Amino acid sequence: MVLKIFFPQCCNRADSGLLVGRWIAGHNSAVVLAVIHYPFIPGQVKQYLQQMQAKSKVELSVLGSWSLPKEGQEGMESFLRDLSTIFPQGRWLQISRQMDKTGFTCEVLNRDQNARAAQRGAKKNDEDGKGEKKEEEEEKEKVIFIHYEQRKVMLSQLHPIENGVPDPKADAPSELRQMFQTVAHSEPLYFLDKYDDGPLKSTHWQSEGREGSIIVELLKQASVPLCLLISCLLSMWTRICNLWIFNLYPLRFLSSKLSTCVQLSCRTEHMRVLSSPKPAAGHTHFMRKANILVSVLLDVALGMLLMSWLYRENHISTLANALVPVADHVAKELEKLLQWLMGAPAGLKMNRALDQVLGRFFLYHIHLWISYIHLMSPFIEGILWYGGLSACLGLTFALSLLSDMVALLTFHIYCFYVYGARLYCMKIYGLSSLWRLFRGKKWNVLRQRVDSCSYDLDQLFIGTLLFTILLFLMPTTALYYLVFTLLRLVVVLFQGVIHLSIDFINSFPLFAMSLRVCQSYRLAEGVKFRVLCEEPGTALHLLMEINPLKCSTVVQTYRTLTYSCYPKDSWATLVKKLFVGELIYPWRRKTTKTE
Repeated sequence: MVLKIFFPQCCNRADSGLLVGRWIAGHNSAVVLAVIHYPFIPGQVKQYLQQMQAKSKVELSVLGSWSLPKEGQEGMESFLRDLSTIFPQGRWLQISRQMDKTGFTCEVLNRDQNARAAQRGAKKNDEDGKGEKKEEEEEKEKVIFIHYEQRKVMLSQLHPIENGVPDPKADAPSELRQMFQTVAHSEPLYFLDKYDDGPLKSTHWQSEGREGSIIVELLKQASVPLCLLISCLLSMWTRICNLWIFNLYPLRFLSSKLSTCVQLSCRTEHMRVLSSPKPAAGHTHFMRKANILVSVLLDVALGMLLMSWLYRENHISTLANALVPVADHVAKELEKLLQWLMGAPAGLKMNRALDQVLGRFFLYHIHLWISYIHLMSPFIEGILWYGGLSACLGLTFALSLLSDMVALLTFHIYCFYVYGARLYCMKIYGLSSLWRLFRGKKWNVLRQRVDSCSYDLDQLFIGTLLFTILLFLMPTTALYYLVFTLLRLVVVLFQGVIHLSIDFINSFPLFAMSLRVCQSYRLAEGVKFRVLCEEPGTALHLLMEINPLKCSTVVQTYRTLTYSCYPKDSWATLVKKLFVGELIYPWRRKTTKTE
């Protein structure tokens, strides 16, 4: 049977004393957490372990003794061996190391060792020395030392993360996970350093002095009143948003369609999470708060950079002066396109009457749109100036406002797309219904299937007439629908890039990715072992190294949940909708959060 001992590297040259740690239940292994140095009083050691056990909720105990002989301590090893009677355990680890050797020697003493020694002495009279040696080798337990870096193991989180209350019927945690949890939960044990005036001295990763930061402590003290202030402001904002006037249908409809309003609600929820006075319930909640905080700070920093560029060297006036000429140029190009469609586009013969009607209808809309742009031209600079101030709230607010402005400036293209799509869709469904009439079929609305049906002569004549009319008018309608759908897809593509940028800033786990790059051991996927020492006469020594989590897994695990910007349609569904003329609403947002 093999006994695995997880031994911290910081204790390799510790002074002689007692080994403090925990036996892992269900596994033949032990985790060493610290070494309490000699001299000590056993009663004080027991009292200290009881206090640490109450704080950490870890079953701490004295695992055995550690011996590193020095000058004047010749009888230290035998003295430490006798302490097994004061600290009764099922097994007592007697670990010793010579100054000139790298490896350790370990002797495992059981509680009934004296009885075994008496039995071995009785057998000695009846058996020869060779048989006794063979029996001792069989009874001797093999030991493997697994050295680990205590600070990295304490700060790391082993994945996949186990959240919630464990199910008693489920399998027990693995040996490695229990080891990680033991080291992480034993943090109060590491507060005892060499500068303490207490009677006990110990060696662990923080024994040379507690690791801390004055800046972190000051931020902790300042975060309490700041969180209270933000909570008060958020409660006032929530009361304003809950007023009855904002729940009226027009305002509620506009707020659900405008990207700025959606981003404002998303940021409000983020600030509500950050301003919560309650500490993080677990690793997942802590990482979510940290990722949201870093994304908000980055968003505001990028927004301030954008605002400084806008208000420097009069860039807003330049943009305002260039907007109206660009709108006029787009309108002229649309007029040229419509004039081309009203003729013989690409040599195609169109239905002249329908072509003229549709062309003049769309030309009139362009005329109305140009009049509207020139009417708003004196106010464009002011709108851009005040709209640029939204960048102080973050780059996502500026991008959301830009998306809304693009939607308003291209509203005429959207109207063209809707008119063409509706007309095309009506003809597609009319042709399909009349085609079923020719075959003696009809669509059963109740059963959602095609059933057989008999038609009289008048119905067949009217159906043939309508089918012929729709079929010959179909190329003209399809051409207009195709052109305006392509224009609409260009606008949708531009807005899609903006929405994806906003979603990336809101959801990307920047804090988790920074930990993965700078301190990869904090997010552990597993461990690997390599042979550290294999000297004759000593146990096998392995070094445990942490395997960091993959970057793709980090993004997938810690990505902040956001509201979906687009319906999750497949490419096949999208092509089908475009073919039959169904409208595509890229701004439609779901009410449930998605990853």
